Amino acid sequence: MSTKRPVAAALAGALCLITTACAGSSTDKDGAPGDNASAAAARSGYPVTLDNCGVPEKFTKAPGRVVVMNGASVAEVSTLLALGLGDKIVANQQSYGMSEVPGRAQAIKALPNGDVKLNDAYDIPREAMIGLRPDLVLSTTSYGFDEKNGFATREQLEQIGANTYVSPQGCDQDTSRMTIADSYTLLRDMGRIFHAGDRAEKLIAASEKSIADVAAKVKGEKKPKVMVLFSNMAMGGNDFSSVVAKGIYNDILAKAGGSNAFENASKTSFADLSKEKVAATDVDALVVIGYNDPDPAAYARKLLKEFPQWPAAKNKKYVALSDSMYLGPSNDLAVQKIAEMLHPGKV
Repeated sequence: MSTKRPVAAALAGALCLITTACAGSSTDKDGAPGDNASAAAARSGYPVTLDNCGVPEKFTKAPGRVVVMNGASVAEVSTLLALGLGDKIVANQQSYGMSEVPGRAQAIKALPNGDVKLNDAYDIPREAMIGLRPDLVLSTTSYGFDEKNGFATREQLEQIGANTYVSPQGCDQDTSRMTIADSYTLLRDMGRIFHAGDRAEKLIAASEKSIADVAAKVKGEKKPKVMVLFSNMAMGGNDFSSVVAKGIYNDILAKAGGSNAFENASKTSFADLSKEKVAATDVDALVVIGYNDPDPAAYARKLLKEFPQWPAAKNKKYVALSDSMYLGPSNDLAVQKIAEMLHPGKV
């Protein structure tokens, strides 16, 4: 099974963001009471302003009609669900079909999809987007607001009263610099936009503690070379075109006490490799990411049979993951599961 090229391209480029939050003040410099509107705004936590890819986005209240574009991601929908904001979503196009978080895949499946006809990139075209009457549209990268791709632009959405948001590292569609910190930025930004900052900070603190605990346990251990790739997905011309080279995956591997066997195979997020190149590389362990693949573990086992010379094959070292390995609120679960595979008895 291979994924259509538009979706693969969105994934390869999926996911510059500097954010600031401003709240109105109920008093002036002299401490005199401000007007009633300003006082009410201060109590509500609004307005909130984000500088998102150079576009100022001002929120005067929490959005109530959110559209989540596909972008071959689950980062945005998972973040909203983690913050308890699923009831704000009127149309969601994101799904991996599985999750490391119990109940999340089912919760995503239960969300409304807007009943729209999707384009070739499995996403929402301009007219359908306008018809959904959103007040906030989330896109993993700027690709989702590009007019030449048939999408509504940020300017067009502003004209109908909708705010827009591009996730961290998505402005230039280069996800090679992405780290776990970008997942926290996404959480914080959604926390600010929806006045759920306390919840966001609790999630971030719990994730940071979990990751720090794991990293401390594997500190000083030898770092196995790990191959990370998406199962049954073609994004290029070679046999192995969905192999991870750079991005958040490497940050997760490092925290789990591993290293990327193909980090230098490409300057971008993904490498497009021949079977010969893969066979000639020592791979100590596999991390297979399932993107709407019902059995990524079966794909992992098939690879281990195909390359019996790998240390990974001899030791049966693999783990199948999905959304925790990507931008989103659950990177700590990926760190935990990979560390358990790489360093059994230590974690």
